Amino acid sequence: MTDPTRIRPYAPSDRDAVLALAPRLTEGVAPWRDPAAVRTAVVGWVRGSIDSPDADDRLLLVAERDGRVVGFAGAVEREHWSGSADAYIGELIVDRAVEGHGIGRALINAVRDWAGRRGLGAISLETGAANEPARAFYAALGFAEEDVRLTLRL
Repeated sequence: MTDPTRIRPYAPSDRDAVLALAPRLTEGVAPWRDPAAVRTAVVGWVRGSIDSPDADDRLLLVAERDGRVVGFAGAVEREHWSGSADAYIGELIVDRAVEGHGIGRALINAVRDWAGRRGLGAISLETGAANEPARAFYAALGFAEEDVRLTLRL
C-alpha cells in the first residue's frame, strides 16, 4: 500500500490551511504563560514564515493527504552560537486527526534531505518542556537535548 501523504513545497494557496494548524504549537507551553498571548505569538511565527519573501536559506513544506494540507514545516539555515551552520526548524505542525501516521517523520526527513544537500552539520528545533509527546517523537528520530532554558517566575 502506498502512503497517501505527499510532501511538497508550500504555495500561497496553502496559507489558510497552514494558519489553521498553527494553534497546535501552543501545546506544551508552560501553564503560567497567558494562553491568548501564546496563541497570538505562534500564529505570528507561522504567518511570518509563510509571508516572508522566498529565500535560498529557507524551506517551507506542506504535507498533503487526500487533497488537504495536514502538516507544515518551516526551516531556515542559521548560524549556531558556536559558529556552525545548522538547519533550524521553526515550525513543525501536524493535524491532530492524522497524528501518528508518519507525517511528522516525513516532514523531518524532507528537512534532513534539504539540510544534507546544503552541507549543514545539524538540525535543531525547540519545543515546550511540558510537551512530552513531541519530546518523545523527536528523541525517537535521534534528536538530543542540547540547551535548557530555565525560568524563574516572579
